[in-house]
Amino acid sequence: MFKRVLIANRGEIAVRAIRACRELGLKTVAIYSEADKNSLHVELADEAICIGPPDPSKSYLDIPRIMSALEVSKADAVYPGYGFLSENPKFAEIVEKSGAKFIGPRSEVLAKIGDKVLAKKVAKEVGLPLVPGSDEPLEFSEAVKLASKIGYPVVIKAAAGGGGRGIRIIRDEKELREKFPLAKKEAESAFGDGRLYIEKYVINPKHIEFQVIADEHGNVYVLGERECSIQRRHQKLIEEAPSVSVSEEKRKEISEKVAEFCKRLGYTSAGTVEFLMDEEGNFYFMEMNGRIQVEHPVTEMVTGVDIVKLQLIAAMGEEIKLEKVETNGFAIEFRINAEDPVTFIPSPGQVEKLILPGGPGVRVDTHLYQGYTVPPYYDSLLAKIIVWGNTRQEAIARGKRALGELKIEGKGLKVNTEFHLRVLDQKEFIEGKHDITFVERIMV
Repeated sequence: MFKRVLIANRGEIAVRAIRACRELGLKTVAIYSEADKNSLHVELADEAICIGPPDPSKSYLDIPRIMSALEVSKADAVYPGYGFLSENPKFAEIVEKSGAKFIGPRSEVLAKIGDKVLAKKVAKEVGLPLVPGSDEPLEFSEAVKLASKIGYPVVIKAAAGGGGRGIRIIRDEKELREKFPLAKKEAESAFGDGRLYIEKYVINPKHIEFQVIADEHGNVYVLGERECSIQRRHQKLIEEAPSVSVSEEKRKEISEKVAEFCKRLGYTSAGTVEFLMDEEGNFYFMEMNGRIQVEHPVTEMVTGVDIVKLQLIAAMGEEIKLEKVETNGFAIEFRINAEDPVTFIPSPGQVEKLILPGGPGVRVDTHLYQGYTVPPYYDSLLAKIIVWGNTRQEAIARGKRALGELKIEGKGLKVNTEFHLRVLDQKEFIEGKHDITFVERIMV
């Protein structure tokens, strides 16, 4: 059992974590950079400690500074959120060795799932379907041979990558020769690990992911799937639950294998197992994310399960006891980013006017307030508008209404509300036939 939690993050997920802690009677400690001294999570926490300048490498990614804040605050647990150090096994191990609780999977489990090749091996053992490709990291000559065998197009991935980074689509051998060394260099720079593997590129797939929550008593609950096919440059923009493209039979089959996958890993806390689904409805395992996802609210909206609170409960060593988890209705999440709605170029600035939507079936997760200045140093996510409806059609209509109410205005500040409204008017999206190429094909 712990009583004081250091929130090792910023923005809306820090606010989300503080609220969950407060409901459980836990004290919170916010860390912040100089650029975030006026951020909402700093205001809401019981205590706040500045850990450095705006540059993330000298603040939110600086492990010694964070550990110093942990020691000074006498917090006995760390909540990492998503991004930054949330999937860094070294950080988790250092927290564990300090005697504090890392609110997430154990460091050795994080290391396993962070290694894409090792994760694929475990997935294969439990019967999760895999995309044809390499079982081990490849050197260039081996990549050429395998690509010729499985056929182009193929995709290069960094073995230690994640979040859509380090991915290169290759359409012929000439392109492989050009991009393989570039991908290796990029992987070394981004992850400190230049190992690469290749897979057959699944043409026009959907992106489907399954949410799990597991405790230290061997209980693993699979809370259904989300569809995350509205993406640009491998970054998700709109997510929904459940997916209209997944049959109940397939949902049950994949859920059972996902649960076995997590048990085989000894996984605890919240996590997401991600898949591609082709036009015939076949699933292919991609990876597991060992953290809370940005899009977790859509699952919460259709199941009534508070995933963040269960992360805290599981980390305290308590057993999670859920009755049969059932999905009720449909939920859609819109990521509201500080960026141009057409070019997607980041657009920070001061919030001079703020009107957030409300009413039945509308939830807003944000760290914004009127007068807040959006800094240029971090991810552009400002808010998440999540809507629920009895039917998907009702959720879409409610999404249009909520987005129409939203006003985030300020000098130099642009948001992508217009983009979301355009998506909701597209026939392909309305019919649920969109795939991960939708934005590039239709919206750009």
